[in-house]
Amino acid sequence: MAKKSSIEKNQSRAKLVKKFAARRAKLKAIADNDALSMEERFEARLKLAELPRNSSATRIRNRCEVTGRPRAFYRKLKVSRIALRELGNKGLIPGLVKSSW
Repeated sequence: MAKKSSIEKNQSRAKLVKKFAARRAKLKAIADNDALSMEERFEARLKLAELPRNSSATRIRNRCEVTGRPRAFYRKLKVSRIALRELGNKGLIPGLVKSSW
């Protein structure tokens, strides 16, 4: 089980990303537009830099929804490999069968 503070920190980052997504996308569109003048684009970059760092989507860490583990994460199921094995053995994941040979 991951530390509770790490899980909560990641959740607060996700909230910030959602809050600033529209503003960030608008500023990025202005900054990447070659038709605008260099001064306007630079000003948009400065405003983008003033936004909170944690409002960037790349700051969010994929974590297991069961344990909070940050590594060995399956995106499709949103669980780690360990949680996947445990849930599979209990028969809680449809279509997952323990292999044996």
